[in-house]
Amino acid sequence: MPFVLAASVDHSSVILSLFIMLAAAKIMAEVFERLRQPAVVGEILAGIVIGPSLLGWVAPSELITILAEIGVIFLLFTVGLETKPQAIFQVGKRAVMVGVLGVILPFAAGYLIAIWWEGSFVEAMFIGAALVATSVGITARVLGSMGLLDTQTARIILGAAVIDDILGLIILSLVSSISQQGTISPAGLAKTAGAAILFTVFVGLVGSRVLTRLAPTIQKLRVSKPFFNIGLILCLGLSVASIYVGVAAIIGAFLAGMALAEATEDNHKMHQLTSGVTEFLVPFFLVNIGMQLDLAVFRDLGVVALAVILTVVAVITKFVGCGLGAWGMNRREMGQIGIGMVPRGEVGIVVAQIGLGLGVISGNFFAAVLFMAVATTLIAPPFIKILFAEDKDNDGIPDNIIEQDVSEEFTRIG
Repeated sequence: MPFVLAASVDHSSVILSLFIMLAAAKIMAEVFERLRQPAVVGEILAGIVIGPSLLGWVAPSELITILAEIGVIFLLFTVGLETKPQAIFQVGKRAVMVGVLGVILPFAAGYLIAIWWEGSFVEAMFIGAALVATSVGITARVLGSMGLLDTQTARIILGAAVIDDILGLIILSLVSSISQQGTISPAGLAKTAGAAILFTVFVGLVGSRVLTRLAPTIQKLRVSKPFFNIGLILCLGLSVASIYVGVAAIIGAFLAGMALAEATEDNHKMHQLTSGVTEFLVPFFLVNIGMQLDLAVFRDLGVVALAVILTVVAVITKFVGCGLGAWGMNRREMGQIGIGMVPRGEVGIVVAQIGLGLGVISGNFFAAVLFMAVATTLIAPPFIKILFAEDKDNDGIPDNIIEQDVSEEFTRIG
C-alpha cells in the first residue's frame, strides 16, 4: 500500500520545524566547537532547548522520527565506508569479549535496580534491556569528526556494537515474549539469534568480495556518480533487510558501507558525497534525542533519584564491562573502548517506548530510562575526545585546531 501524506498535514509547519531544528543544531554545534567540546553535545542540547521541555518550538512527531532514523542510517553507512571488513575481523575475538561483557554487567545491574525499586519482574527485565545496547552513532560521530575511525580501538568499538545489537535483540525478544505471553519460546529466540548472526556474517564476508569484483562494472555504468547511487540503494536495501531479519536498521546500513569500503578505497568523491548527505540528516537524529526528554517529570524527587542511579550505573557497568573485555591492551586503550560504548541514545529510548507501549513499565521508569539514555549520550563525547586526544595528536593535527567535520577530513585525506 503506497504511503500518502494525510491531507491534514500542514506542509509549511513541517518545513518550519525542520528549519528550526537544523538551525538550532548548527548554532549550538558552532558554540560547542568554539568551546573545544564535541559538536554532538551541542546538537543534542539544542533539541532539549527547542523541544517541549523548554521553548516548545518543535514537538516530536512521526515524520521527525522517520527523518531522524534516516539520519542515523546514513551516519552508520558513512562509518561503514571507513571500516574495511578485514579490519573488523582482525579484532573479532576482542570485539566479542567487549560486546558480551558490555551486555552482561549492564543488564544484571538494571534488573537489580528495578527490583530494588519495587518494580515487577517484567519491568525489571525491560530496564535491564534498556541498559544493554550501545548507540554507536554518537561515538562514531565524535571519532569521525576527529578522523580516528580507522584506529584499532574504533574498529573494536564498531564490531562490539554490532554484537551488542544482536545480544540486545535476543534479550528484547525474551522480555517482549514474557510480557505478552507469560512464557519463553526457546525456538523463537534461537531462530531470531541465528538469523541475525548469519545475516551479519554473510554481508560482512561475502558482500564485500562480491562488490569488489563488481567494482569495474559499476564504474562503467552510464548513470551519473554510479558508486554513489549504488551505495544509496545498497544502504537502504540492507537497512530494510536487517529489519526483516530482526536486527536494527542501522546495522544493515553499517554493513552496506563496510561492504563498499574496499571497492571504493580510492573513490574519495563517494565519501564526500555521502558525508554531505550525512551532515544534513544527522542533526535531526541528534536533536530528536534531546526533544524526547520531558523535564517536567523530574519534579518528583523519587524519579530524579532513580534517573541519577540508573545513569551512574549505566556509565560504570558499560565502562568497566567493555574495558575488561579489552583486557590485554594498555589502560588508555581499554578506557577508550569502555567510554566509546557508553552512549545509549535512541536505542535505550526505543526499548523504553516498547515497554511503555506494552503497558509493562510505569511512567516513572520510562522517564528515568529516557533521562539515562540522553545523559549517557551527553556524558560520553567529552570523555571520548579527551581519551582519544593523543591518537589525534599522533596523526599530526595540532592541538589548537578545532576538529574538522567528516566531509572536511575526507577532503584533507584526498
